[in-house]
Amino acid sequence: MSESDLLVVVNAAAGTAHERGVNAALTVLRAAAKAGGNELELAATRNLDELAESLHGLNGRRLVLLGGDGSIHAAVQCLYRSGKLKETGPVGLIPLGTGNDLAGSLGIPLDPAQAARTVISGHGRGMELLVSDEGDVAVNAVHVGIGAAAAARGASVKKKLGKIKLGKLGYPLGAVAAGFSERGWRLTVRVDGQQIHDDSTPVLMAAMGLGGTVGGGARLIPDADPHDGRIDVVVWESVGSIARVAYALGLKSGNHASRSDVSTGCGQVVEVEGAGDETFMASNDGELHGPFSYRRWEIHCDAWQVIVLQGNNHPTSLASLQVEPD
Repeated sequence: MSESDLLVVVNAAAGTAHERGVNAALTVLRAAAKAGGNELELAATRNLDELAESLHGLNGRRLVLLGGDGSIHAAVQCLYRSGKLKETGPVGLIPLGTGNDLAGSLGIPLDPAQAARTVISGHGRGMELLVSDEGDVAVNAVHVGIGAAAAARGASVKKKLGKIKLGKLGYPLGAVAAGFSERGWRLTVRVDGQQIHDDSTPVLMAAMGLGGTVGGGARLIPDADPHDGRIDVVVWESVGSIARVAYALGLKSGNHASRSDVSTGCGQVVEVEGAGDETFMASNDGELHGPFSYRRWEIHCDAWQVIVLQGNNHPTSLASLQVEPD
């Protein structure tokens, strides 16, 4: 089967919420496939088993993922565990989720039709990947502490608000709720073996990222760059309510990283360890794991590829996509 044929994967469990965006993207992709004499298959998956089955049948076709960071995470995790992530080639992303942070970091248009045109006319670029000691991956960011608590609460709030079409408020509202109720975790955080925070002071959150934003645009890790070969880390000490509000307000601009109660670091390996019997949850791109007493993450450079915007306005064929080294 030709490399220009497309396998388009969308999360069917999203129901009609993204129907308009899906249709807009498919219109562009189908027209391009038809013009090039290629085939397009749409796989609507409802769970991880169906996703794995669809990806197993990729057979050299160009993979296009329609969804948010969670959908992208699930597909990359599946391909990584099967050992086929690198050989899959450049992956097209059509952002349709609540917080399309990875697409935003890469400059992929948030409009589905425009993103589909990027898939057609863009070029492949090598991407980094965060990999834990148990083989769980993250394409954008990992949170420990309040980040995981916010993800858990945010998912619940998001579901309720979705009924009145305010679902995008779910994660920030969850973060606020968690921020005022959590007392903190006693954790030691090390980057490349160097301690940047010890367990003598409780941590409200430790975050590490390849991309700089989370939750739909909050600049949690402002210096992160998905192509610089390093993990950027932000550790926020557990402080009083007023300081928490000031910290939250600083997320929009990224100014929170310069606060005296914040420690930062960067490197290739990050370790988080709880004091005594302290345990913590970790959120990998919004997917919760744990509890853990110790967790280690390392960066894998050029682990996969994403189709990003060309440097010019001259479209290229799907078959001529070139991979730019990381």
